[in-house]
Amino acid sequence: MSKKMKWILPIAAVLLIIAIWLIHFFHTKTRFNDTYVNGNTAGNLYNGGMFCEYDGTVYFANPDDNYRLYSMSLNGDDVKKLSNDTATFINADEHYIYYARNNKAENSDFSFLRWNNNSLCRINRKNGKGRVILDPEPSMYASLLGNYMYYLHYDKDTATTMYRVKIDGKEKEQVKDQPYYTCSANGNYLYYNGLENDRHIYSMNAETKSSNQIFDGDCWMPIVDGDTAYYMDCSNNYCLTKVNLNTKEKTVLTNERVDCFNVYGSTIYYCRNQNPALCRMQTDGSNSEVISEGIYTDINITSRYVYFRRLNENDTIFYTPTTGAANLNTFHASVKD
Repeated sequence: MSKKMKWILPIAAVLLIIAIWLIHFFHTKTRFNDTYVNGNTAGNLYNGGMFCEYDGTVYFANPDDNYRLYSMSLNGDDVKKLSNDTATFINADEHYIYYARNNKAENSDFSFLRWNNNSLCRINRKNGKGRVILDPEPSMYASLLGNYMYYLHYDKDTATTMYRVKIDGKEKEQVKDQPYYTCSANGNYLYYNGLENDRHIYSMNAETKSSNQIFDGDCWMPIVDGDTAYYMDCSNNYCLTKVNLNTKEKTVLTNERVDCFNVYGSTIYYCRNQNPALCRMQTDGSNSEVISEGIYTDINITSRYVYFRRLNENDTIFYTPTTGAANLNTFHASVKD
């Protein structure tokens, strides 16, 4: 072997090692967001976060496969399985999908032996690989604000409180010592209602973690859209109400008691309590109509469809288009061979 070849082979080996290391580094390095992107809508997250739309793709918990994490096109084609985890509170950004997993041991009474059954996770959005456990403890109502997940964290010492963790799994910390719902995010602000001594609406700046009261009311599950907040009024039989946050002018949208609701554009979908039914109306309270009679829950909305379940019928999801005439369809999403 020539002297030249003796030098070339070690150099080639070193370059190969460096190339392999660089590939591994860039594949495992967390890719952060440049802005305060929000991972899902407030209404979806209040309703379990079973569907999440991002960049023309819907990420969802598939009822035909034990609510494991899947993706599909907006019209329901191109169905792909992304994870064997049972997913709730799904969020997405340019690079990742975030979710709270709620796995149970199938055909076994020993589910407590399974590691991280309930935890906050992150996987790659394109292929579902590279799972990172952001919090191994039971987590729910997870909401992405920029480069942090805000969520409710449970442990035996403090019970359930508001936490946040950076999307690389670092800087995990308690933000509030109460279980404030972390669903309603808009830019770098998180909106929530009080729990202990009041039910006013508060805004929290994600940069400073400081909170301010923005409306004095008896509110439950506020959804803030621009300068308007939609909420259930606890002191008025949980009637759906909206308030202009600038003028503080209140408008009662329906005198019926509401169990849950979601807002999409100029339309509100809600489940009324008496004479139970899934209904919709305009955001000014006009044109109320019944979509389907019965007790419904978990209203999730994408740009094409509204998804929902009947109470205590957890194996089936129904849907109706977001535009045009309302009709009831059964949702199925199977991977084609």
